[in-house]
Amino acid sequence: MKKAGFFALAAITALVLSGCTDSDAPAGGTDDADTSSSAADLTPITVGVIPIADTAPLYVGDAQGFFEDEGLDLTIETATGGAAIVPAVVSGDYEFGFSNQLSLMVAADQGLNITMVSAAVSSTGDTTQDMGAVVSKADSGIVSPADLAGKTVSSNSVGNINDTVVRSVVDEAGADSSTIDFVEVPFPDAIAAVENDQVDAAFVVEPFVTSALEAGLNVVTYAYADFDPKLDIAAYFALSDIDPELLEKFQSAMTKSLEFADSNPDVVREVMGTYTKTPPEVLAEITLPRFPTEMDRASVEKLAAAAQNYGVLKAEPDFDNLLP
Repeated sequence: MKKAGFFALAAITALVLSGCTDSDAPAGGTDDADTSSSAADLTPITVGVIPIADTAPLYVGDAQGFFEDEGLDLTIETATGGAAIVPAVVSGDYEFGFSNQLSLMVAADQGLNITMVSAAVSSTGDTTQDMGAVVSKADSGIVSPADLAGKTVSSNSVGNINDTVVRSVVDEAGADSSTIDFVEVPFPDAIAAVENDQVDAAFVVEPFVTSALEAGLNVVTYAYADFDPKLDIAAYFALSDIDPELLEKFQSAMTKSLEFADSNPDVVREVMGTYTKTPPEVLAEITLPRFPTEMDRASVEKLAAAAQNYGVLKAEPDFDNLLP
């Protein structure tokens, strides 16, 4: 990814940030009578996320009162990808943000003063049913990773984790991934883009993987799991010089949120219905990711090596400073 391209995309996408929610919790939350702190006692924080299955623990933690328990008044802002969230954190508009691992490595590679502060989501490791997949029309003839060579493939952002893992699995299948034309299409629009022949295939994550299958599309590869069964996909991040006390409170609330979400899939599905437009029958069928509380450094290093190989990263990241 070229530096100019990253910031041009960030400048455009930052204009369309939307979807503000506050701690008026959705399903499963504590009511006002149960809260131990008044709003005046809470420290306001804003967290930028993508409204997909990956970020469900944040909404769950808000509903369960974990952030309020830590003295935090949480506001959630949504965007189409990390290209909008990263500059919002860097500029101080958000205290914390969610982004895929590789976009954060690229941002650090470009000299931005950020650090990952919490695990967020990882692949299930199941190469037959994971939470992220490349999908195509059933009659397209694209049925395996090698078939993606020479095709147009969409992702919510270009030059991030999705096209890097796709290129890796395509090359591993013996085809030439350099012939793939990657284009940017937001996850909610990707199924229609495939159906209307705007792209040959699309990388989507849940709930859009299940929606794609419901629409009759075909899974070409569960690319995250095919790349690495323990792949950490994304993380929460902040400025490197964030207030340590605020950071500790956020990390404590996120750990509780991740643990609760990983152990309560039904609550995750219910809460997802409050911030996505996914029908209940689809929510009941989606494959949820894992919500670990710690990152798998080996998989992150493997992703970074692949990104260097494809020219997305110029150098190996300083993992000791970048990872929590």
